[in-house]
Amino acid sequence: MTFENLNLIEPILRAVKKEGYTTPTPIQAQAIPLVLNRKDILGCAQTGTGKTAAFAIPIIQLLSREINHHADKRPTRSLILTPTRELAIQIGESFAAYGHHTNLRYHVIFGGVNQNSQVNALRKGVDILVATPGRLLDLMNQGHVKLDSIQFFVLDEADRMLDMGFVNDVKKVIARLPRKRQSLFFSATMPPAIVQLADTILVNPSKVSVTPVSSTVDTINQSVYFVDKKNKKNLLIEVLKGETIDRALVFTRTKHGADKVTRDLSRAGIMAEAIHGNKSQNARQKALNNFKSRQTRVLVATDIAARGIDIDDLSHVINFELPNIPESYVHRIGRTGRAGANGSAIAFCDAEEKAFLNDIQRLIGRQIPETINESYPLLNNTITAEAPKSQGKRIGSNRGHWRKRIA
Repeated sequence: MTFENLNLIEPILRAVKKEGYTTPTPIQAQAIPLVLNRKDILGCAQTGTGKTAAFAIPIIQLLSREINHHADKRPTRSLILTPTRELAIQIGESFAAYGHHTNLRYHVIFGGVNQNSQVNALRKGVDILVATPGRLLDLMNQGHVKLDSIQFFVLDEADRMLDMGFVNDVKKVIARLPRKRQSLFFSATMPPAIVQLADTILVNPSKVSVTPVSSTVDTINQSVYFVDKKNKKNLLIEVLKGETIDRALVFTRTKHGADKVTRDLSRAGIMAEAIHGNKSQNARQKALNNFKSRQTRVLVATDIAARGIDIDDLSHVINFELPNIPESYVHRIGRTGRAGANGSAIAFCDAEEKAFLNDIQRLIGRQIPETINESYPLLNNTITAEAPKSQGKRIGSNRGHWRKRIA
């Protein structure tokens, strides 16, 4: 199947071709015809499956049929709600790319920056609004955003909305939307709370599902080093000094950990920057742009900050610290090996993280091959009586509470 088989208009086909795409991904092939046929969508798809284009392309096509070029101010007819600033920016870039040959106007609004430029754009009128919940509610309460003309509503990364505590904000936004609209709902996982939320938004939805969260892309070469916690820094430096790693996205569990790893790498002469929630929006965007343009070789990130980061030709993901939620491992490594390209995912596992590794391997249904590390082997194989601090109740998961386990 090609994009020509999806009954897309010529301006969109031209834009897609310019972006270098000829064949739709599975979720695009499923969702685009359904959206064009005005069906609500319940989509289970994780980052890297092409889901942004799956909703952006048909929305652009449907909206472009009814543009009033002579209107002084266009009403906002499509709202895309997404949890993070980085993801909002990238969705905006996708609308700009696929809608390049149409006359649709789009704008992205998010917190952490001065609102004046966002308000000015809204005053001129936008067809498509991409927003994070907090800033959207602020501007709605100030009277700068009206949602009474919304025809298309997209809730993206719904499970991450739940994890980040945005569900009440999302419900406030939904309460202000017109009842008659087309709604598209996307989530990587479907815990009960997310299913319940979807039931309040969608009307007789068509379901599309690709790449379940338990699966890992076949093109990703996974490996694990067993290493003492105190030697992780030295091992990371050694691994990164290998010539085979072009760029690497390194994951830590905490913001403090991300900053510490960044400092350690910089001292070792490796260009690195951190991206997490305590950084200003300008700093986060600059770090991301530097990484994309290869000015920075290593980007160190926490899970929430990295959600939605889409980087072409990313060769390596390194789990400096294993996540205590196994699904997060799948999301992390899914940022490499995209679009059929090869990628590598390297995990560092100390004694206290072996329980996390077991949960990950149980979820993905395979053993992760060990890479023998002669320089910094795991010598301290005992675990202290206290479980890692990051253990606890698993927010937004239907798998219950974590048990305190001593191996």
